[in-house]
Amino acid sequence: MAPIETKTYDYIVIGGGSGGSGSARRASGWYGAKTLIVESGRSGGTCVNVGCVPKKMTWHFASLNEELHAARHYGYDVPENIKFDYGSFKRFRDSRIKQLNGVYENNWGKEGIDLVHGRARFVEPKVIEVTAADSTETKIRYTAKHILIAVGGHPIVPGVQGAEHGITSDGFFEIEELPKKWAVVGAGYIAVELAGVLAAVGVETHMFIRGDTFLRKFDPMIQETMTARYEAVGIKVHKQHKGFKEVQLLKDGKGADKVLKLIGVEGDEIEVNELLWAVGRAPEVEDLHLEIPGVKQSRSGHVIVDEFQNTSVEGIYALGDVTGQAELTPVAIAAGRQLGNRLFGTPELKYARLSYENIPTVVFSHPEVGTIGLTEPQARQRFGDDKIKVYTTRFTAMFYDPFPTEEKKLNPTQMKIICAGPEEKVVGLHILGLGVGEMLQGFGVAIKMGATKKDFDSCVAIHPTSSEELVTMR
Repeated sequence: MAPIETKTYDYIVIGGGSGGSGSARRASGWYGAKTLIVESGRSGGTCVNVGCVPKKMTWHFASLNEELHAARHYGYDVPENIKFDYGSFKRFRDSRIKQLNGVYENNWGKEGIDLVHGRARFVEPKVIEVTAADSTETKIRYTAKHILIAVGGHPIVPGVQGAEHGITSDGFFEIEELPKKWAVVGAGYIAVELAGVLAAVGVETHMFIRGDTFLRKFDPMIQETMTARYEAVGIKVHKQHKGFKEVQLLKDGKGADKVLKLIGVEGDEIEVNELLWAVGRAPEVEDLHLEIPGVKQSRSGHVIVDEFQNTSVEGIYALGDVTGQAELTPVAIAAGRQLGNRLFGTPELKYARLSYENIPTVVFSHPEVGTIGLTEPQARQRFGDDKIKVYTTRFTAMFYDPFPTEEKKLNPTQMKIICAGPEEKVVGLHILGLGVGEMLQGFGVAIKMGATKKDFDSCVAIHPTSSEELVTMR
């Protein structure tokens, strides 16, 4: 057998998602490093194809149905039960994603980055072998002084009999016809976002959670208010659920034609048209052969890195979801760019790294949730009860003024500012309600800069807005 040729680069990036792309573009576009991206799927990774982008587009789709309802309270003669064509929306969404795939590849090409479509695995400590995506026979080897692992993760399907009859968040974006009734298993942001989307367009939605609230990593205010809100709008939240032992496919098909029976470990049963597993994600490392270079992993399989994204092996780095650190697209991009600066930039950038403190994030639920910094329990544990002061407010946004009283109660805006020390430095901010996704970005900058409650108070309010409450709270 003839020896396999090994091609040499300055920088190899395994994974063409947000983090990998950000790092490759910084290395090649800014510093001229000879760079290769290896991508086994569609360019852009999870965020572009089955994450942030299609999720937000679908959130807009669902929010329009809520706006149509609101319009009636403002005097618009909007008929009941307006029909929509979900298939048409999906086709548009797919076409937009395809455009973005091309945008990613065009940008790589403009910046001199080589792209190989295929599956990579380590065959030597600094050599990867790529099996071409269009042929299991074609294998090419590459080596570089610097190799970045940015392969992301994939949704977990639990080891339940018949679990394959359900879908994950990846499969959610393949749905062409909406179910009439569906079940969502999970309590994290993916479960909450996708449950909220379909409930907003009239799909009977059941959520199965292990505790009494969802979004359990968030501040208690968020957990309690959002769980109650989802219940109030008709989502059936099955609390303290022990899980399912079997999923039976009673009838195959699309949309309402598909019928599943879910059998709980305690004997409970429910029939639905679709089942979404949203029980977590695992790193996409199964066939990378990380044992060959000796890259250390956690029990969950995530690649262990230090504050500079170094793995346990010199010259091999990791970032993004594969590390399990703040699994958010902007985090991966920022970490990737800083790594590119450190490896290939000027000497003053040799300590460049991303700070993982005070990262703002938004859950595109109904309503939205925004959060940055410590939860109240975390702040009390870190600083002590006597060093913490908490400011809260709850109100109904002006948008809902024309709504009946009972509907106003279904649409709360709630805010919490957590301060520490005598200077009342803001160490946590938690907001939910209409438009909080946009308002959090600016406040995130302030908190990142070390803002105090006095700084918030010194800012003149913009009236009338919901966000003015954050600078007038007492």
